[in-house]
Amino acid sequence: MASGMILAGLGLATLGFGARFVFRTMPALGKKMADAVNGIPKLDGKTLANSKYYKGGFEPKMTKREASLILNVSPNANSLKVKSAYKRMMQVNHPDRGGSPYISAKLSEAKDLLDK
Repeated sequence: MASGMILAGLGLATLGFGARFVFRTMPALGKKMADAVNGIPKLDGKTLANSKYYKGGFEPKMTKREASLILNVSPNANSLKVKSAYKRMMQVNHPDRGGSPYISAKLSEAKDLLDK
């Protein structure tokens, strides 16, 4: 009986100290959350213009520049680099493995253009 009372007292003391801690840190936590929300970068045109990603879709007739962007090689890359980049990209984007037929066609077109 006495041990039950001691455990109940310790449980209530723990609960009290925990509640005290939460109530004391709540204002600081609210301020930190507000600062975090205000620190999120805005997604406007200027931010997207400085993006490292290529802006725009495919050109109607593929150019050497576009082909090198698709395969992620230099426009003057040798045939071996072009073939290895094509193989690496096709392993990920092949239609038999769930890739897009359109993307795989564009990869093939880029390889053919850069192989010339």
